[in-house]
This record gives sequence, structure tokens and C-alpha cells, in this order.
Amino acid sequence: MLEARQQLLSEIAEFVLANDLEVTSGTLTIALRLCCGEEPSLERRIARRRSEGMPITSDWLQEITSDYSHGEEEMLNKLVERLETGINDFSRTTETARSATNDYNEALERHVDDIKSSDGDGPKLLSELAGYAQAMLERSRKAEAELRHAEEEAEGLRRNLERARRDAEFDFLTGLRNRRSFEVMLEEEYRSARANGEALSVAFCDIDRFKVINDTHGHAAGDRVLCVVAETLAKISDDKCHIARHGGEEFVMLFRGSSTVEAAEALDGARRALGARRLMNRRTGAPFGKVTFSGGVANVFAYDSPRAALSAADQALYMAKENGRDRIMLAEDCDSVETGVEESG
Repeated sequence: MLEARQQLLSEIAEFVLANDLEVTSGTLTIALRLCCGEEPSLERRIARRRSEGMPITSDWLQEITSDYSHGEEEMLNKLVERLETGINDFSRTTETARSATNDYNEALERHVDDIKSSDGDGPKLLSELAGYAQAMLERSRKAEAELRHAEEEAEGLRRNLERARRDAEFDFLTGLRNRRSFEVMLEEEYRSARANGEALSVAFCDIDRFKVINDTHGHAAGDRVLCVVAETLAKISDDKCHIARHGGEEFVMLFRGSSTVEAAEALDGARRALGARRLMNRRTGAPFGKVTFSGGVANVFAYDSPRAALSAADQALYMAKENGRDRIMLAEDCDSVETGVEESG
């Protein structure tokens, strides 16, 4: 265990020093996740950037990782603050109501006792008792109204919580599940499929030459291409096939009850459907040309963990890119098994 920790610390230090990175909490967190194998997509981006002769800087790392967590973390923090405020308000209201009811109950009990022990002052005590009862009734009604308002606020808070929870699980641009939601679903599907003896395959997809699209046509046009690819992949999804936007131009899919070959065939059908479309920049009228994606598929149960399977699928995707793009490759045989044709042009 000690040797493993020392090895991990050594790898983190090597990554930071080799890239001349600033030693900050953000940089160290990224380095830790990379060295633990928790960021296969980022590993591939770093490899690509190095192959292009570009440096790995702290600013670049922060820029490409901020989309994964900053927005969701900020949303959740605001949600927690609102939830705590609502709960505190509700607690104060109910405490006030209980205190008021308790005070008047005690006063009523004292007067009832006085009536029982009195000789000739009954009418006077009864009159006072009626006054206290009337006051208690008015206060109780007010407390009831406050409680009702608090309950309405709590119900509104619950609705907002549910809406915020859904927003935190889905990508705003494409409407697909986001990375965090997919990882939770992957763990759930992994346990369920293993318990039921079902096959489970995972796939990574990445739009080919997406940076060229953004640079040539602008980010708004790039967003439209992202949505078109998302819609194309969503057409093959069902209750046993789930898709999510993993970040940037990457998508991840989970095929329950499908072998890697079956999953690759389904994904390849989406690849061909996308390649047959001819997209155009609505603002300029300029064609995008043939928009394609590459993919890698892995058998989840062929690896030690779902995270390891994700890494294998990502590596297969990398091999698909290396072998000409516009194709799907299987993790179990990246060197010889591939589906699709080499991209023209």
C-alpha cells in the first residue's frame, strides 16, 4: 500500500514538473485524476496536443476541465443554500406555532383549575376563560396560516429541487444526459446487468475534425453540429441503450444486453446516417462538408471495473482516429477489427 501511494505521488510530481505546471489545488486535482486513470478523455486530448507540438499549460487544463464541474458545482451550491434557508424558515414557523399553542394551553389549564376550585367567582372566571380561548383561537388561526404558507414554500422548494436536479443531470445544449449523470447510470447498469447475467457494452464517440468546423464556421455553427450528432445518436437509443454528452465533442453510449459487435453495428448505422447528410451553415450558406464521427466500443465485463472499460473504449476510439477516422473499432481487437470505411477527402 505504501509503495502504491509513493508511486502515485511520483507520477503526479512527474506530470506537474514535466509540463512546468503551477502547483495549485486545481492542477494537483487534475494530475491526481489523470494518474488514477479517471480521465481517459483528457489523457487523449493531452496526447493529441503533444503530438501537435503544443504545450500543456495550467490555463489550458483549467479551460478544458472547467466545463465538467464548475457550472454544476455552482448550481448545486446555490441549491443547497436555498434548501437550507427554506428548512430554517419552516423550522422557525413551526416552532413559533408550537410555542403559541403551548402557552395558551397552559393558560387554559390554569383557568380550568381555578374554576374547579372557586366558590363564587365562577362567572368572572368563565368570562376570562372565554377571552383567553378567543385569543388562543385567533393566534392559532394565525399560526395555521403561517404553517400553510410554510408548507406552500416547502412544496415550491421541492419542485425547484427536482427541476434543479434534472438540470444538473442533463446537458443544456443537446438535452442529453451529462457526464456526471452517465457515470451514476453506468454504475447502476453495471450492477444490474451483472446480477442478471446480461451483456454490457460501452462506447466513446468523437466528432472528426470538430476544431476545423469551429475555426471555419464559428462556435454557433459548431453547436448546431453537436446537436445534429446528438440527435443522430439518440435515434438508436432506447430503454437499453443510453447516450450522454461526455464533454466537448465527445459522446458516450451504454448498450445493455448487446455484445460489442452488436453495439458496434448499431453505432455504425448512426455513423453512416450522419455521413449521408449534407449540413450547411445557416448564417453563411456555406456547406460544412461531410460531418463524421469515430467510435470505440468495449465489453464492460472484460475489465476490472466500469472505469477501466471506459478507458479501453476511449483507447479504441483513439485507434479509430489513428486509422483514418470515420469508423468504429472494438477494444478487444483494435489492430484488426474495424467497422466502416475510411473518410474521403
